[in-house]
Amino acid sequence: MAWNEPGNGNKDKDPWGNRNNQGGGPPDLDDMLKKLWQQISGGGSKKNSGGTSAKSPMSKSAIYAILVILAIFYVVTGFYTVDEKERGVILRFGAYNETVGPGLHWRPRGVDNYIKVDISSIERTSVDGIMLTKDENIVIVKLGVQYRIDNPEDYLFNVTSPEDTITQAAESALREVVGNAIMDDIITTGREAIKTDTHALLEKTMEPYKTGLVVTEITLQEADAPSQVKAAFQDAIKAREDEEKYINTAQSYENQVVPVAEGAAARMLEVAKAYEQSAIAKAKGDVAKFDKLLPEYVSAPEVTRQRLYIETMENVYSRVNKVLIDVEGGNNMMYLPLDQLIKNNRNSSDARASGNN
Repeated sequence: MAWNEPGNGNKDKDPWGNRNNQGGGPPDLDDMLKKLWQQISGGGSKKNSGGTSAKSPMSKSAIYAILVILAIFYVVTGFYTVDEKERGVILRFGAYNETVGPGLHWRPRGVDNYIKVDISSIERTSVDGIMLTKDENIVIVKLGVQYRIDNPEDYLFNVTSPEDTITQAAESALREVVGNAIMDDIITTGREAIKTDTHALLEKTMEPYKTGLVVTEITLQEADAPSQVKAAFQDAIKAREDEEKYINTAQSYENQVVPVAEGAAARMLEVAKAYEQSAIAKAKGDVAKFDKLLPEYVSAPEVTRQRLYIETMENVYSRVNKVLIDVEGGNNMMYLPLDQLIKNNRNSSDARASGNN
């Protein structure tokens, strides 16, 4: 039977234990909180000897225990950790105070707040568009930019959107560099120069803004002519490649021929110098020989002349084939050059052997 059914003697009772609550229903929450606060602050009353009520304060040890627990909770919840790849930006009452490095740190809750900033992750953005070159041609260029956070304080507070700022600055720098270059260099041989100049100009442009970002790498992803004139520029690129190939071939041939020619020339110079020294030495020897022979010739001209003739003929005949004929005796006696016959016979045998092989 329910507590409030008709005929129930307990209808004045409620399940909340509040017999004096005439309206029925749960007790007032404000009253419960007030009673709890009175118990903590010593609100319980008792009658003293004079008949008046007095508050009995809560035990001091209980109050101290609560305070100690709250203090421990406050201290423990103030610790936080910053990873190796992060930096912690401390805000004191909402204003920047300091930047802390990796490790375990503590902050007074309610006074300091912290923001972790990752300074090691590499972020990427890209810019592209149709741009006008110095020689009044149109080129399609796409540039990739890689960057990371270098200064957490500047990154958080100096610029509203650092990512958009670096993207716009990269596009501006690229347009300026492309505008000062000719189309042929942008598409063919000048791509590395375009990338280097854009990187330098982007860093110079970003410096006054103090965004806290640093550019790590720039890549020229695309540099091409519009589709209407692309075929003509492809032919130009192929012609340039052929030119480079022919130049490399000529240089290779030069590297092979020039050292051989220089070696031959050096060898001929050495032979000429050796012949020069030999001729000079022979001439000096002939002069010395003549100087020795002159006194003998002066003392006996006929004998010296005859001796010179004999020595000369001996020198000449020693190097030629000789045939002796006895004309005065009337007999045609001939001297056969046996050595030449043997040599010719040997050469004929060698030739026949070579033919058989």
